[in-house]
Amino acid sequence: MSHPFFNTRRLQVFAHRGGSALAPENTFAAFDSGLATGAQGLELDVHLSADGVVVVHHDRTLERTTNLTGPLASRTAGELARADAGYFFRRVQEDAPSTREAGLITRSWGPPSGGPIRLKPDPTGSVEPTAEVGSDPAEFPFRGRGINIPTLAAVLARYRDVPIVVELKVNDPALARGVVNDVRQADAIDRVCLGSFGLRVLREARRLEPRLATSAAREEVRWALYRSWCRWPVTRVGYAGYQVPEWSGRTRVVSRRFVEDAHAAGLGVQVWTVDAEPDAARLLAWGVDALITDRPDIIVPFVHGHAAGRETR
Repeated sequence: MSHPFFNTRRLQVFAHRGGSALAPENTFAAFDSGLATGAQGLELDVHLSADGVVVVHHDRTLERTTNLTGPLASRTAGELARADAGYFFRRVQEDAPSTREAGLITRSWGPPSGGPIRLKPDPTGSVEPTAEVGSDPAEFPFRGRGINIPTLAAVLARYRDVPIVVELKVNDPALARGVVNDVRQADAIDRVCLGSFGLRVLREARRLEPRLATSAAREEVRWALYRSWCRWPVTRVGYAGYQVPEWSGRTRVVSRRFVEDAHAAGLGVQVWTVDAEPDAARLLAWGVDALITDRPDIIVPFVHGHAAGRETR
């Protein structure tokens, strides 16, 4: 592969949002948990706070995962550091062994009934759950444990030897500037890859720091996929690899041909979100370079077993 981030000898497993089925997503609790399963890398999402700090969070708003409401961008990094980012997390429940095999798991966020989350705001902008959400500590085991929304700088400082995929959630050059600055300050150029659906934010990152790996934006993936279908694959591009789903709606993105075309051009292929063993087996057979998963507890041992099986043949 053309960039050190993708140039690995073994297939890697990245914990998606830290392994969001196992612990509150995009938090230190999740990152520690995901790495403890044996995942080699982390995938996370970033936004800019109201005071221009790069913070780690997926949604534009706060109420799905925290005890705060409203747009993330309206809060300072200090306010976000005081959020309870484990507030609504519920552990994965698997009713039968076949559930694990099929990769069918309950969603880990939201009220127990699956109905709407009802919140009562207080004057500080935090919220209190109504009776519909519930407050059983056994049901919400991470609530009140000091799990907050971290900054990207803090994550890079804590995990100094870990490959990290950073998804830029807003197509804004200002976000690219903040992320590039944090990556430079952490001396993490070779172990970070930036991804985004938006092209504008990735172009700014590439302009600011050409040494930093970026994956293809959505329209770049679309063009590469069309070219692969036409047997006229891309060869010289401005990115180092792909972080893509196997399917996008009814469109197959990842196939054996797509992987072969990418590798021929020196590009890596990392696939999200792979939580079931049959999907992992198929992708491994096609030669993908990494699996990004919410269930590193399932995918890591499966990948290790697959590698051991190949070595004994």
